[in-house]
Amino acid sequence: MFTLMTRVRKAAARTLAAFSLVALAACDAPMPGAGLGSGPSVNPNAPVPVALLVPRSDPSTQNLPRDLENAARMAAADMQGVQIDLRVYDSGGDPQTAAVAAERAVAEGAKIILGPLYQNAAVAVSQAVADNGVNVLSFSNNADIAGGNLFVLGDLFDNRANRLMNYAARNGKRKVAVMFENSTGGQFGAAALSRAAPASGVSVVGSASYDLNAESLTAAISRVRGYVEGGGAQAVFLTDNWDQGLSVALQLLPEQGVDPARTQFVGLSRWDVRPDGFSISGVDGGWFTVPDRGAVANFEARYRERFGATPHPLAGLAFDGVAAVGALVSQGRSDALTAAALTQSAGFQGTGGVFRLLPNGTNQRALAIATVRDNQVVILDPAPTSFGGF
Repeated sequence: MFTLMTRVRKAAARTLAAFSLVALAACDAPMPGAGLGSGPSVNPNAPVPVALLVPRSDPSTQNLPRDLENAARMAAADMQGVQIDLRVYDSGGDPQTAAVAAERAVAEGAKIILGPLYQNAAVAVSQAVADNGVNVLSFSNNADIAGGNLFVLGDLFDNRANRLMNYAARNGKRKVAVMFENSTGGQFGAAALSRAAPASGVSVVGSASYDLNAESLTAAISRVRGYVEGGGAQAVFLTDNWDQGLSVALQLLPEQGVDPARTQFVGLSRWDVRPDGFSISGVDGGWFTVPDRGAVANFEARYRERFGATPHPLAGLAFDGVAAVGALVSQGRSDALTAAALTQSAGFQGTGGVFRLLPNGTNQRALAIATVRDNQVVILDPAPTSFGGF
């Protein structure tokens, strides 16, 4: 991290309802293209064995494995008329350990696997159980690993990019520039924005990448200013986040001539997670996505009531996975855990709003468009409550 970031960050620092995750429709219509096979048969009137793979023995994950397990058990306890036999296995910190755990889980009767956390481990697990016809709902957010029997539950760049590009188009921002950091996340984010733009009727007039140093960032902003002044860009999309160079980029863009009063700033990351940065000049009025805040607050409140702590931000993925399984089994179908059932078009009500699994193994999640006004997060466009609203 470069010294300029420290200076800017220091300057920037001056009715609980019962929650349950259910299938949104008791339908048997899969998403177009979903395979009709690929999944074991289950007895919906008996306990359904579900394996949860979490990296208990990996010290770098700290309390995350505990929170994932707690959330999964909370979801299983919420099921009405469905018995989830949740079995927890240690996936460790490497793919081989995870694959061995998955093979053991299937040998002991698991009908579906939730987890693991890491993308390489998720691939290894899916390959280890593919011949058994068992589907894997991993907690990864890497869309590139999805497909076959491997689904990803994590928040995807494409979800955010599509939502933001559509909102930009509806609000007259049809020419945009993209500014991204030279990192894996930055490159994935820029690629997602490039895919989302044409589908939304938006043109990307130019993009600029930068390393995390003042000279590189200044040069990138100069290119972006050129896209605004000469290319007609009406908005600047930034992929960066608070842990890297976002605070510096948002400070320097206005200082170097890209006026947020005339050019819309749009963030692919969550700008709401750092209220101490709300006073940075480029933050106020910027657009970014957030999950359904009411659904998130509901889940977190129930978790705190039960376990006496705030859940890790990823804990909701385990809840979503277990409860989606329960919702499908509650329909009384023996094929509840096949690819066709998992990818039903209606989707599910999740801890962050509605979501659904897609036939290509990725997911689609409802997101709200938010901004910052007077140091407060304001929702500009609420998250859709069903997939008819997408």
